[in-house]
Amino acid sequence: MNLSDSQTAGDVPRRVSAMEAVLSHLRAAIERGEYAVGEKLPSEAELCRRLTVSRPVLREALRALQTMGLTVSRTGKGTFVVSAGPVEDPTFGDYAASDLLEVRRHVEIPVAGYAAVRRTPEDLDHLTHLLDRMERETDTTAWVAMDTLFHLAVAQAAQNPVFRRVIEEIRDALARQSAFLNDVGGRREQSNEEHRLIVEALVDRSEHDAVEAMTHHLARVESTLTTIVRSPHRNDPPEEGETQT
Repeated sequence: MNLSDSQTAGDVPRRVSAMEAVLSHLRAAIERGEYAVGEKLPSEAELCRRLTVSRPVLREALRALQTMGLTVSRTGKGTFVVSAGPVEDPTFGDYAASDLLEVRRHVEIPVAGYAAVRRTPEDLDHLTHLLDRMERETDTTAWVAMDTLFHLAVAQAAQNPVFRRVIEEIRDALARQSAFLNDVGGRREQSNEEHRLIVEALVDRSEHDAVEAMTHHLARVESTLTTIVRSPHRNDPPEEGETQT
């Protein structure tokens, strides 16, 4: 089976990465009971051979399965299935996605409004430069690092050190969530557009527009996350010997 050239279902198909295809295949296999709870997944070498993908691609998919709470990795022993049920609330570092999103709505939305009123020219220069770099960046790891810096910079522009401290506290979880959404949900381009709207609102000193832009951004984050963890697997790749239509 070659999973390097799959597409999502829908009116306008989106080409997905090999990692997304591997994740979809393994998750569907777990949910169908092909790998029972408590059972060890095949070795990385065996899965790479079966799915015709590289080890880095496979490892990204395995990390996503663990984030979803379907598997656990045990050092020196392998990856084991711990749940076959529907994914409800993935975990990013120390925080569940639902808790993280709740805090972000209550903190980052008003912070954006304060930032629009209080930002300095230096804040705008920093945010604009950062956004320009993000829009040019092609490496996911580098982009994710700048994504967290962007949200820290907005908090800094609000001129209240407590806000920045809150974002600092959840910074690792934000990075993990960002990487997950970009690897699995292809969110990078959309995020760049949403970030651009936030910066434009700050440039205009529009508290209303800044609040609206951040509200929209977080709503899209939640929507993509919900789609990933709860939607049925409509694009499960074929087994060896099958044809894909």
